[in-house]
Amino acid sequence: MSLLLVKARTAAALGALNLSRAISYRVGVKLGWNPVRRLKGSTPEGVFFKLQAWSVLGAVAPTHWQEKAKLFSYHPFPVTTTLPDWHANPLTGKRISQPERDWWLIPDFDPAVGDIKLIWELSRFDWVLAFAQQARMGNPQALERLNAWLGDWCQKNPPYKGPNWKCGQEASIRVMHVSMAALILAQTKTPAPALIELVELHLQRIAPTISYAMAQDNNHGTSEAAALFIGGSWLDSQGSPMGNKWAAKGRRWLENRASRLIGDDGSFSQYSLNYHRVMLDTFSMVEVWRRHLGLPAFSSHMQQRVKAAAHWLHAMTNRWNGDGPNLGANDGARLLPLTDTDYRDFRPSVQLASVLFAGSRAYSVEGIWDQPLHWLGVGKPSRTVSDQKSEVFAQGGFALLCDGKAKVLLRYPRFRFRPSHADALHVDLWLQDRNVLRDAGTYSYNTDAHWLDYFPGTESHNTVQFDDRDQMPRLSRFLFGDWLKTSVFVPLSHSLDEQSITAGYKDGQNARHIRTVRLSKQSLTVIDDIKGFQDKAVLRWRLEPGDWQLVPEGLRNGSHSIKVLTDMPIKRFEVVQGWESRYYQDKQPVPVLEVEVTQPGVLTTEYRWIS
Repeated sequence: MSLLLVKARTAAALGALNLSRAISYRVGVKLGWNPVRRLKGSTPEGVFFKLQAWSVLGAVAPTHWQEKAKLFSYHPFPVTTTLPDWHANPLTGKRISQPERDWWLIPDFDPAVGDIKLIWELSRFDWVLAFAQQARMGNPQALERLNAWLGDWCQKNPPYKGPNWKCGQEASIRVMHVSMAALILAQTKTPAPALIELVELHLQRIAPTISYAMAQDNNHGTSEAAALFIGGSWLDSQGSPMGNKWAAKGRRWLENRASRLIGDDGSFSQYSLNYHRVMLDTFSMVEVWRRHLGLPAFSSHMQQRVKAAAHWLHAMTNRWNGDGPNLGANDGARLLPLTDTDYRDFRPSVQLASVLFAGSRAYSVEGIWDQPLHWLGVGKPSRTVSDQKSEVFAQGGFALLCDGKAKVLLRYPRFRFRPSHADALHVDLWLQDRNVLRDAGTYSYNTDAHWLDYFPGTESHNTVQFDDRDQMPRLSRFLFGDWLKTSVFVPLSHSLDEQSITAGYKDGQNARHIRTVRLSKQSLTVIDDIKGFQDKAVLRWRLEPGDWQLVPEGLRNGSHSIKVLTDMPIKRFEVVQGWESRYYQDKQPVPVLEVEVTQPGVLTTEYRWIS
């Protein structure tokens, strides 16, 4: 298929309305037609949060953002008396050039500082939440620091100037965070004028460009709609003439996004565990805020969709340690960091959303995952949702096979929205809290071309790669073309001692892959039927780090063993060094078993363990 035809088909899949929204936004901003170019505003001054006497709260203040913090929940960052440099890459110290410029004059990718997300990270206001929590627990220095940092941020980032005003979603995250901080500090009813002024400046930035956020069909739209709803209703309660209009617009788009981007089965448009959490935390904050202000309920349709999304994340989350498959794109975002739990622990978000939208606890035992409930004033119901089980999320292309301590994820191609990773037929295997067959993650959105290709590419997943190419052609940094479709599907079935499921696809170059996954108490069997490739096919298993040894019957690591049987000659069977990124901007080596063949046929992988 010609590249031109691939692009045309991909454009059709993205949708004419979305393309027209994106193009009109870019042209409107560039030529000055969009009203966002005409915004003016004054820098807020004064105290943002007031010192007051607070009632006793049955919660635990997190330790992060006291003496140190973790950028992207991983990279150490010292918290000192020195104010942050809001325009510098905190990992390298390099500053963006001319930060006083209007935001639309600043490029998306500045080679001087690298990934602009590193500039934005401190301006997402995670520290606003942490300082508010510390202040609420009786630390007056935390309140002083909160006001000092907010005041400095406003002085160094005057309205609509510099990189931190560049993205509507970044502005939206700030609105959500200061709103939740006001709730924590019991200052939503009588907020300081400077705080309300700061929120209004942000909504003025978000509203004119929200159509571009909607064109993305991802968390940009949910975040910006949430900020308009939360911030707008707050401003309306304070008598702002624009508040009601913004709140109504936010409510309308929240309903729209839930209906469009979340499937009946809870699958979300981004096919990503972490972006699913971002979306879910967004709706959780919206619902907390709605209840807090006593606003009308959202439609039952929206509530059902978000309830399903909460169930999806609960199903994917490992109940022993809160981790989950390193699935899809992952930019290190953690939208509601109210606990000291690790970034990869999804249980606080699952518990909060389950209580809010399902009226049930995801986890019956008291734990740190309950802290968001305490901080946000959400009562804990007595009912608990049912235990995790094997199930298929057909609208998103996910199948879970569960048997005791073993859980298997099969990712198969059902792309209603643009895929971010070429991960068709990837398999993840978990044994209790151990991710023994794993995904590579994302690493960075702005790095060397090699890594931009490697992490989202087929090579970084537990599947078969044909002829050293990706399953789908890459059209740009964030876009694959010629989206795969499932051509073979045999539903999940159960026998006395085994579960199985089958899925397959044919790619744009006529290579075919049909994969059957079988799970029993002490083994995982994966059968790959492959054909239609030109020169070679490579089956990869990305392994948990350990002492893996090649033995005559295959590969062994203590009580774990892997054997691969084929009906064709094996050209190469070896363990090579691969890479994984479990946290944004960090990569670590992992062992990868590669099995190379040059003829079509069937490969059968048996992974066994001793309980």
